[in-house]
This record gives sequence, structure tokens and C-alpha cells, in this order.
Amino acid sequence: MENMLMIIPYAALCCVITAVIATFLQLAHNKWVSSPPCKERLPPGSMGFPIIGETLHYFKISHSIGIPSYFQRRLKRYGPVFKTCLVGQPVVISLDPELNRFIFQQEGKMFRSWYPETANRIFGKESVTRYSGTVHKFTRSLASKLFGSENLKQKLIRELEVAMKQGFAAWAAKPSIDVKDAVADMIFDMIAKKMIGMGPDESRVLKNNFEDFFKGILCFPIYFPGTSFYKLRTPEKKHGDLLDPFVEELRSEKPVIDESFAIDALAALLFASFATISASLTVGLKLLTDNPKVVKTLKEEHEAILKKRENTNDGFTWEEYKSLKFTTQVMNEISRLSNVAPGIFRKTLMDVQVNGYTIPAGWLVMISPMAAHLNPTLFEDPLKFNPWRWTTQDETKRRMQQKNFMPFGGGIRLCLGEDFSKLFISLFLHVLVSNYRWNEIKGGEVLRLGEMLIPLGYHIQLVHMT
Repeated sequence: MENMLMIIPYAALCCVITAVIATFLQLAHNKWVSSPPCKERLPPGSMGFPIIGETLHYFKISHSIGIPSYFQRRLKRYGPVFKTCLVGQPVVISLDPELNRFIFQQEGKMFRSWYPETANRIFGKESVTRYSGTVHKFTRSLASKLFGSENLKQKLIRELEVAMKQGFAAWAAKPSIDVKDAVADMIFDMIAKKMIGMGPDESRVLKNNFEDFFKGILCFPIYFPGTSFYKLRTPEKKHGDLLDPFVEELRSEKPVIDESFAIDALAALLFASFATISASLTVGLKLLTDNPKVVKTLKEEHEAILKKRENTNDGFTWEEYKSLKFTTQVMNEISRLSNVAPGIFRKTLMDVQVNGYTIPAGWLVMISPMAAHLNPTLFEDPLKFNPWRWTTQDETKRRMQQKNFMPFGGGIRLCLGEDFSKLFISLFLHVLVSNYRWNEIKGGEVLRLGEMLIPLGYHIQLVHMT
């Protein structure tokens, strides 16, 4: 009986505490939903629970390559523009083609490039997306020296082909490879050497740390003595890589950047260089495996190139690259269906009036390329891998596709790596279909979580054609 009497007060106390917490959460929820920092009419939508908002709904995995239920339900209920809260931030999501183009056109006026706070913490507060004007021009100028078309044409195309042929030969000597890991290693080895003067052994370690840190498991490695990035603190000599101009600017009388920005910018460029292409090519190889007619047509185009060469030992040329019509169509379809980036983010610089609604200043706006690329009103039969759709003779349909195709973003913030990505994928397909065939071993299950995922990897056996 005494024990029972002791339990009753604790039970009552728990009830009181629960009631207080519930009341607090309800008040916070009411304030979160009904009292946003704007007196104007907000876009329709729900802010969800306090703090977490609708994050759990957003990250619900879809077992289809189609638009996830999160977007489908809100599109049906609220229309193509709606508000929500994701990872603690108020966000307006745009699935509207006209608004998407308006946002790109108003870059630097009504909107500026931005990312969710989690991404900013990963790549640093001083990342390239947080800067504009002089710093933005400085960074794009440096990046263009590595990724720009002139360097690609004069140097990288040859270096890429050599690296790819070596990589493919090594893969063919193994019973199987995971496409994403293998491609990521190939890209990172080359880019790490070009950007920070790292050899393959060091670059593999750094790449693994990048991936681990991106998952939130390990601390970022580059700020500590002994790492390659730490050369920024001891810039006594040049290394012939992208670090040199950063160091020179830091040592100038009136530098436009600081050390923190240099580290963050290089980290972002390194990560972007391998993460997106390796994921796209993994999805692409799975799509090709499932569509032998596409592989046959692709092979015919590249065999025609080889037959035209006077010397069979000549390497892949810039002119050959530019002549690839069907390969470009295949690239477009891979990019359209893979949607590696979950969204393109901007931040409002002022209250923005949209379709009778107001997006408050300081809010995050997310454009969803996936929603555009898989929209049946913009792309007929959108879930079908159909490279021939890009040769349509219907002028209205052709313009619609071009206007709403945004794998590299849009406006003045078009992805710095666009030219590099296109060349890399074209050359990859050239070496692949000209010299190899492949067998599917395991994996390849496709899921959708904003972007397309292949969680178990995609393992193939590469066989050299004699």
C-alpha cells in the first residue's frame, strides 16, 4: 500500500509535466503556423510540427522513380507553390516552371544563392554560395581555369581519356565493381591532383573522409596540420595546382578572400566534382542495362567516330566530342531521370510577391528540378528512358523541354562544372561502348528521396571486347 501511495504522486507529476509540454508544443505550433514574420498572405501549405516541420514526411523513401508522395500530395492539395518547414527552416517549394524561371532571372536582385543550414555547416559558413560580387567573380574565374571549356579542350580531354582507359582496364581485371565507388575514385584522383596536388593514395583517404563527414559521422579532416589543405597556412612554395592562385590572393595587399573562405570553397568544389557525376553515371549505367536498344545506337555512333580516324591510335578529340548527337541525348535523359541534386536553393532578399502571395524576406526557396523533369505536362511519358525525345520535331514540345530542363541550375549561378560533367560523361560512354560490354551482378534497386538513390550500389562485371 505504501508503495502504491508513492506511485500516485509520481503518476500525477508525470501527467502534469506531460500536459505542460503538450501545451507548450501546441502554443509553439500555433505561433509557428499562424504568426509567421510577414503580415501579407503566405503561399498555401503547412509548417508541420514546431522545429522539425514536415522534415519526416519529406525524407520518406519512395520505391519508385516517379515524383515522391510528399510532392504529389502537396501539389494536389496546394498547387505548384507551397510553404513548409524542413530541417528547422521555413521554405517555399516551387514546382512551377514560370516561377522557377523568374527566380533565376532575379538572381542578385530579389534572390541570392543559398543552402540549408546543414549544408552550410558541412562546407563552412564562408562557402562560395554565400558570396557575390567581387568574390563570386574571383572564384568563378579560378574554377574556370580548371573546369572551363578552354582548359578542357587543350589539356583535360587527353588526361581524362588516359585516366579512364587505365581505370577501365583495372575494373575489367576484377570479378565485379561497384560503379558509384569506382567512378568516384577515378574522378577524385584526377581533381584532387589538379586542385590540391594530391597523389592517389592521399586522395582516396580524403575522399573517404568527405563521404563520412557528409553523413555526419566524422570530423572534417582538412583543418588540421599535416593535411594537404593545411598548405594554406604555410604557402612558401607553388605546387602547380588550384591552391596557388588562392594562396597568391591571400598574400596580396588587399585580398578579396580570407583563409576560411579559401578552405570552404575548395572543399565545396572537391565534393561537387565527384559526388554528382558518380551518382549520375551509376543511374545511367543501370538505365542503359535495361535499354539495350539505346546501347546499340550509342555503340554505332562511337564506332562511326573510330572508323573516320586516319590513325586508330589517335585519342578522342574535341571535334569528335562536339559531333556526338545521340550521346548528348543519352546524357540529357540520364540527367533528367537521375536528378542527383535534391533541389536548387535561393534565399529571398526582400518580400517577394508571387501569384497573389508573399514570400517573406529571408525565407529559403527551393526549386525542384525533379518535379519539372518528371512532370508529364512538360515531358511526355516522363518515367520512360527515351533519348529520342530530344529530337522531337514539335517546336512547342521542344521549347517546353528546353525551358524546363535544369540539371545544372540556371541564371548567373549556372553550375561551374557543367562543361566538365558533360565531357566526362561523353568520354566515359565513348570508352565504355567502344571497348567493353558489361554484365549486371547485383544491386541497382532504385529509390527516390528527392533525388534518385541506389542504396545497395550497382555492381557489374566489365568485359573487354577482343
